[in-house]
Amino acid sequence: MAVDKARAEAAIREFLIAVGEDPDRPGLLETPDRVARAAQEVLGGYDEDPSLHLRKQFHENDNEEMVIVRDIPFSSLCEHHILPFTGKAHVAYIPHEGRITGLSKIARCVNGYARRLQLQERLTAQIADAMMAELRPRGVLVVLEAEHMCMTMRGVRAAGALTTTSAVRGTFRSDIRTREEALRLLGL
Repeated sequence: MAVDKARAEAAIREFLIAVGEDPDRPGLLETPDRVARAAQEVLGGYDEDPSLHLRKQFHENDNEEMVIVRDIPFSSLCEHHILPFTGKAHVAYIPHEGRITGLSKIARCVNGYARRLQLQERLTAQIADAMMAELRPRGVLVVLEAEHMCMTMRGVRAAGALTTTSAVRGTFRSDIRTREEALRLLGL
């Protein structure tokens, strides 16, 4: 989804007028252009299928031991208020038939889905579903922790409040001991 830059600039100019600003004052003259360019970057996840990163795979002698990548930083925009939410993703999976992916590919998948208008709950599920579809592991556990600016800057103004979501697939769902081991290793 390419951002229609001219249309975005016109909309931002109108927004500035709507909130009582003068878009022609020196500090705001280039703001519509800057916001349009920022939107292209921040919403660049629409231009890719983030699950494709996971297709870079290796086979490691039937390794079926748990793999965990913690503290993957991400930023996204809440689709309700178009305000940022930022946090960390934790992804655990148990390979099947030794099929593993590069650790950076997991981070690229997380950030690809995050660079869209999102809900944290949907983002969590999209990451887990992509892992299941592309790697076909025995199980996946995804936990996201994030602070939402729509709670920090407006409404309740609860700065520092974290929202935690999880998506549990495969053996992490059916085997409580495996899920508990992963959560313990994640420190959750």
